[in-house]
Amino acid sequence: MHLLNLGILAHVDAGKTSLTERLLHSVGVIDEIGSVDAGSTRTDTLALERERGITIKSAVVSFPVDDVTVNLIDTPGHPDFIAEVERVLGVLDGAVLVISAVEGVQAQTRVLLRTLQRLRIPTLLFVNKIDRRGAQDEALLRAIARRLTPDAVPMGRVEGLGTRAARFVPGPGPGAADVLADHDDDLLTAYVEGTLGDELLHTALAAQTRQSLAHPLYFGSAITGAGVDALIGGIRELLPTAAGDPGGPVSATVFKVERGPAGEKVAYARMFSGTLRVRDRVPYGEARTEGRVTSIGVFDHGTDVRADAVSAGRIARLWGLADIRIGDAVGEPRKSQERFFAPPTLETVVVPGPGTGRGALHLALTRLAEQDPLIGLRHDEVRRETSVSLYGEVQKEVLQATLADEFGLDVTFRETTPLCIERPVGTGAAVEFNKKDGNPFLATVGLRVDPAPAGSGVDFRMEVELGSMPYAFFKAVEDTVREALGQGLHGWQVTDCTVTMTHSGYSPRQSHAHQGFDKSMSSTGADFRGLTPLVLIEALRRAGTRVHEPMHRFRVEAPADTLGALLPVLAALRAVPRTTRTRGTDCVLDGEVPAARVHALEQQLPGLTRGEGELETAFDHYAPVTGGTVPERPRTDHNPLDRKEYLLNLTRRVGG
Repeated sequence: MHLLNLGILAHVDAGKTSLTERLLHSVGVIDEIGSVDAGSTRTDTLALERERGITIKSAVVSFPVDDVTVNLIDTPGHPDFIAEVERVLGVLDGAVLVISAVEGVQAQTRVLLRTLQRLRIPTLLFVNKIDRRGAQDEALLRAIARRLTPDAVPMGRVEGLGTRAARFVPGPGPGAADVLADHDDDLLTAYVEGTLGDELLHTALAAQTRQSLAHPLYFGSAITGAGVDALIGGIRELLPTAAGDPGGPVSATVFKVERGPAGEKVAYARMFSGTLRVRDRVPYGEARTEGRVTSIGVFDHGTDVRADAVSAGRIARLWGLADIRIGDAVGEPRKSQERFFAPPTLETVVVPGPGTGRGALHLALTRLAEQDPLIGLRHDEVRRETSVSLYGEVQKEVLQATLADEFGLDVTFRETTPLCIERPVGTGAAVEFNKKDGNPFLATVGLRVDPAPAGSGVDFRMEVELGSMPYAFFKAVEDTVREALGQGLHGWQVTDCTVTMTHSGYSPRQSHAHQGFDKSMSSTGADFRGLTPLVLIEALRRAGTRVHEPMHRFRVEAPADTLGALLPVLAALRAVPRTTRTRGTDCVLDGEVPAARVHALEQQLPGLTRGEGELETAFDHYAPVTGGTVPERPRTDHNPLDRKEYLLNLTRRVGG
């Protein structure tokens, strides 16, 4: 049996979920096609998805195509739920990217294909909605070549475009040989010599598709079924099947976690190697905790069924791994999965409404964060507040509705603010010695902070000998440094720096005859964990830090005669156009805009451009905050910026 793990991706409303329903109907898995509008689709199972008509969580459904079993994963299209897409990409063998024949190439379409190409995931293109009024074919092909990829290979032509009778006629489209010959010298020679036959062309197409060099393009309609059979043929013939040795060591990656009816965790995992059986004990996660698999579900003919085992290539639902998290490796870890999309750049405080207890809200948010690790939670015990990090306003609305529908909790949110970072300006060093100058901790810690290149993260180094004290104390210092860097001089996470341990010392364990361990005279890990934040914050003070805000690159395409109205608004939003060019009657502006102003730009653009403006934005970099007040973030720790307050909070041994 051959397996293919296939992702369906698209900009929101391009018709992904409708296409999934049509595929399941065409291969005989379902008798009746579900409707997104009616909330009766197979993959949008959440009440909120059915209510809003959008996909929020990825879903898996299986169907056979000849001798290939396809595990199809329907993913969200809205950019606010890009984290769901990110997790799925690491488990795919191939993808179908859906484009609307009416709306054309949209912002998220470009983001998704760039990522698929970078990861070299073989991808077919499906232009949906050819039966709709306003559908395009030739103009859209030119737009795809110009704005999406020059490597699209039309697999046929459309008849009756824009009518209910629209249909797709398969056959090599014009220009197919030109595209393929760019990547194949033998094909180019045959093309020039006039000896290029259909068989050679098809062989080259399959080879280049599997190498992600070419993207076969089909036209059709998920509603009428036009072109879907041709797409199914392309999935079967052009995309590679899953690889993996069932007899090898167990290795799987978790891409989704949900809760079962009894509150138990259920992990969705892609098996890359080996065979996992019920009652097997396997290590998982960063801590390599060993757990016993109590039940396994696999996907087959549109549903999931219980199985005794699951082998390489398949996707399984696993029960019994209590502490499993999204992204965890089960069995032998694979190469660490890189982050494909930028982390959230916005934050908001969740405010409990009447009758909503803070304890229940904390538990609900923690459970939601388990399912979406890019939604970071930040608890402020002093103010009794919880903040969540987000991608956008739609995600905030969905979070509010989810808390109401699934947990019965009424919440509101404060105004969304950008998630800033701090970077060291210069070099700073500090040291506190054991039993000297009011140091109440039995520890010596010296740290130096140096700036590092943007994007490099945090590097911890040592200039002291490892043998100078027990390794556990060094580990306590490093772990505490990384934790304490979560809140810098202005309360933001400190990054892009090197922290070097310059001094170390401890009080050895007392071992007098006939006496027990005297904790008051012997260093413990708590001494190093308590002292390190004081030393680190003093080193940061001396180095100085600068707050940086997240910046998005933007691209606006709008009628040229609206430029006069658009530019002043961009300036008011602190958006800076870098390049401006004309394309016929349109103008194209590229530049950067603060993440905090993206939502306002999205809201104002239609009115400024008669509804014809198109905006594409994506996180690009962090830039120093200029002008006005430097944004501060309330601290949630014991506040090492105030030594007296810190020591009072942390220990009764008040010193200094």
